[in-house]
Amino acid sequence: MTIDPWLVWLAIGLFTLFGITLSVIAARANKGTASDFFLAGRTTGSVVAGLSYAATTYSAYMLVVLTGLTYRGGIGALGFELIYFAGLSLLVIFAPRYWLAAKTYGFVSPAEMFGARFRDRRVARLMAGISIVFLLPYCTTQMAGIGLLLSGITDASFDLFQSVLVGAVLAVGWTLFAGLRSVAWTDAAQAALMVISALIALGFAIAGLGGFGSYLELTVENNPEWLEVPGPGLWSFGTFLALSLPWFFFAISNPQVAQRLFIVKDFRSMRNMILWVLGFGLIFTQIAIWWGFAALQVAPDLDNTSNASPALLISGLIPVPVVLLLVVGILAAAISTLNSIALTMGALIARDFGPRRAFNDRTQIFTGRIVVVLVIVFASYFALQSADIVDQLAALSSAGLMVMVPTIIGAFFWSRSTHQGALWSMSGGALVAVYLALVQGVSVFNPLLVGSVAAVSAGLFIGVSLITKPNPDAIDFAKELGPELAKHRAW
Repeated sequence: MTIDPWLVWLAIGLFTLFGITLSVIAARANKGTASDFFLAGRTTGSVVAGLSYAATTYSAYMLVVLTGLTYRGGIGALGFELIYFAGLSLLVIFAPRYWLAAKTYGFVSPAEMFGARFRDRRVARLMAGISIVFLLPYCTTQMAGIGLLLSGITDASFDLFQSVLVGAVLAVGWTLFAGLRSVAWTDAAQAALMVISALIALGFAIAGLGGFGSYLELTVENNPEWLEVPGPGLWSFGTFLALSLPWFFFAISNPQVAQRLFIVKDFRSMRNMILWVLGFGLIFTQIAIWWGFAALQVAPDLDNTSNASPALLISGLIPVPVVLLLVVGILAAAISTLNSIALTMGALIARDFGPRRAFNDRTQIFTGRIVVVLVIVFASYFALQSADIVDQLAALSSAGLMVMVPTIIGAFFWSRSTHQGALWSMSGGALVAVYLALVQGVSVFNPLLVGSVAAVSAGLFIGVSLITKPNPDAIDFAKELGPELAKHRAW
């Protein structure tokens, strides 16, 4: 069974109208300041902030890539994703510090915060540059994911150009005019749509396989090795370590999610936001894993495991209206991640690269809008080109962003850390990541890549900080934020 393209266009059109309505309402609430455009005025409640964070984090990756990993490697995919879920516990420690520092000093971008901490704009600019280099290809993969999904369910009637065009137009439309307020509101709607539609679709898939008991029996009988550790071939300890370690630190190393910690209106909302993120993540992880095992029973001989979700969607087990609902949910998730990254990049450029005196609110907003368009155009172009270098960088992105982790941890907890330590750590780690992956051809599945990046970044940060002196004007976050953190009984 394939889905008529006109039905897909209709579903996308209806959701577009809904998103435009939210964006128009959001635009009317804007006050014209950079903080309002990039952070929704720091007045977002816990539910919207939590769902926005979840939609940005749990993108189309879940029902395309994670489902494919389950299809290919079995139960090990659950362990891999649970490592990421465990990493969200870092929010309990870091979220109060991110939020309080941003509120106290008026920071808009994460890089700006760490540049101010060390009193060296080079730190902010280097962190912003590394973020941009390793996040741009990730945007491309979101576009490619949209193309794979729409093409798969329509028997290629939806070509890659049409898919990328849809993603680009929606991402620009929901981001350009109202900024983060529009993105956050549409993110929240997208997150709710994604999890509800996925639950309904999974229910139909399991029912179509004879019910939950029959579904389990088929899995045990047909694919027993998929239920064992390490599984049928994908997972080994080295592979597991190589993929899991960067994902564990995702919550603090990726600026598009770290910036979400700036937007909540008060400390209580920030705490409740964490609960919303954890609850969403736990539910959606289980959905993606069960979805992958269902696809394995319905279409057991796929050459490309990324087609597992489209194969299940067109299997005939799931009613067309539910298929369309889930397709829109996955599409929305990819767009959510794309526009969140684009907006964060806009903030990084506007706040960290421009001359401070010349950058008033109007200029910063204008710069942010230009960057949003450029990022989405870049992602669209390279998604259409399928350039090898972008594929390599996309695989490298999580390991590359890890180079900032020692600086982030040291900024909050080690008063003796220095700006020189931060500069050497991030530069050295990024060069090692690029050299190993692009020159030596070390696979992202090889623990040598992530292990070397982590060791070099941490070693340089500690070693250089010990032999250099902190900037006398540096902000001691541990000391300055301590009383307020103690007041709120934060860890």
